[in-house]
Amino acid sequence: MGQTSAEGRSNPLMSDIRLAVVDAQPIFVRGLSALLSSMSQARVRVIASADQAGAAAGLVRRCRPDLALVDLGLPAPGGLRAIAAIHRTSPCLPIAAMSADNGTDLALAAMSAGASGILVKSAAPEDLLRPLLAMADGWAVVPRPALHRLASRAASGHDSRVAGLSDEDRQLWRLLAQGRSTAQVAAALHVSERTAKRLTATLLRRLRVATKAEAAALAGQAGLLDETA
Repeated sequence: MGQTSAEGRSNPLMSDIRLAVVDAQPIFVRGLSALLSSMSQARVRVIASADQAGAAAGLVRRCRPDLALVDLGLPAPGGLRAIAAIHRTSPCLPIAAMSADNGTDLALAAMSAGASGILVKSAAPEDLLRPLLAMADGWAVVPRPALHRLASRAASGHDSRVAGLSDEDRQLWRLLAQGRSTAQVAAALHVSERTAKRLTATLLRRLRVATKAEAAALAGQAGLLDETA
């Protein structure tokens, strides 16, 4: 899988990660919970789950996880609607979308709905832990074909979105495109992590993108990373 960002915590397992799962298969959720806990020395814990897409937003409001994992194969209204509902409720919460396959169109739809990354459900458990840790740390985990499509899509019509940005907006955008974690953004801007999350959510709305991955793709097309910081 390709990744749009290049930096994170040096040891993400130093912090516990609380995971909320939306999946229609209780056996899968129980198995995933046990495996993640075992592989991470109990640093990654499934703290709550729901088996219906319509319960997704309420789940994250109640348990306030560090990361949400949503199965795209949920029964109607479906996983994409669940991701969109979570993103509206908690715009700064990383959301991992899980798919039965690695199709590019579905990955793009999930990213547009608000997902931070895509995982293949049939992957080995050890291949799920690292991407989940990365997304919890603010990275985007995107299949390479989908990343190329995101960049192409971001290239169309970006001028009007970029023109009205302040110098502070552009600094934040550059930090996000460089893959900085929330803590690193907060330190660079001399603000709290809570403020950094709020500023990030506001910038994503101004850019008319749903995720940091799309913002990073747009930054590359806009030449932001070629500018002097």
